[in-house]
Amino acid sequence: MTDVPPNETDSTAPSYAQAGVDLDHDEAFISEIGDITRSTLRPEVLSTIGGFAGLFKAPDRYRDPIFVAGADGVGTKLRLAAQLGRYDTVGIDCVAMVVNDIVVQGAEPLVFLDYLAMNRLDASVAKAALRGIAEGCRRAGCALLGGETATMPGVYADGDVEMVGFGVGVVERDRLIDGSSISVGDQVIGLASSGIHSNGFSLVRQIVETGARAGHLDLRAENDELNTSLASALLAPTRIYVKPVLNVVRDFTIKGIVHITGGGFEGNVPRVLPKGVRARIDPRAWPRPPIFGLLQRHGELPDSEMLRVFNCGIGMLLIVPAEQADEISDRLPALGERPYRIGTIEARGPDEPALVFDAPRR
Repeated sequence: MTDVPPNETDSTAPSYAQAGVDLDHDEAFISEIGDITRSTLRPEVLSTIGGFAGLFKAPDRYRDPIFVAGADGVGTKLRLAAQLGRYDTVGIDCVAMVVNDIVVQGAEPLVFLDYLAMNRLDASVAKAALRGIAEGCRRAGCALLGGETATMPGVYADGDVEMVGFGVGVVERDRLIDGSSISVGDQVIGLASSGIHSNGFSLVRQIVETGARAGHLDLRAENDELNTSLASALLAPTRIYVKPVLNVVRDFTIKGIVHITGGGFEGNVPRVLPKGVRARIDPRAWPRPPIFGLLQRHGELPDSEMLRVFNCGIGMLLIVPAEQADEISDRLPALGERPYRIGTIEARGPDEPALVFDAPRR
């Protein structure tokens, strides 16, 4: 039997490239990833891009570390990104959706991994997405440890992109935030969002497409109400709250944290509340970014649906003792956040909801 060198194949055999996967093209891209990820590395990272798996260790300063892991995607916001040919901001979204979930436990995000898949590797799209992911990691202070770029003809159509992220954080066992200590009289501080973030985009796209067909909305034109284009307002990346939240967690008592993500207020606030208490939120206590008014008007949506689907201008909630609420609210602007005192924790009867709203907008 004659040995066949690895790169020599029978010319009559179907090639992987003919089937839609060009290995030479895809593998050449790997060498460029290291340049993108280098600025995100942390001292705990023990491996480099290109291995079979990423290696890292817990920071030495942790005495009794608990690891906190999360995964999320960008959802149908990717459709809008593809339509507009902009993938950098959704890369930030990919990181934000994961690290914001991790920090609600009081955990410091350490590492992030991405999964990027398409019909055929488009290097320009992948580099734009990875640059956004790297920027998100820098904002969160975590390392882009590795990931997967998959070419999947027959699964994804031309122009389709899938983007998913996975992250791991760490927190001292005795500093874990789980909401169990939340009690009557605690105050709710809301942190402003940067816009829609990455939730509700199936509804957003339906509203925009309907408005565009009727000639009422134009994605690319400057919009006086928004002071930017509709496209820019919709693609504004999810705000990453990690560094300011970790700062106040270090110095104050934070009893519970809520990431207002898919499901809006109703789908997320009750998740952190123990039995016997409920949150009362005043929707008039903060200004809504103009994009929400535009969507509500063109979609003819009631306020209840807006609060059930969207963050409506508040991306994260901190539930804190009443005696610390003023000092925490005073600290947050210096950390780049816009805090609002939006609610309180009160007693909850057995047949009462875990979340109530005061004086909803009409």
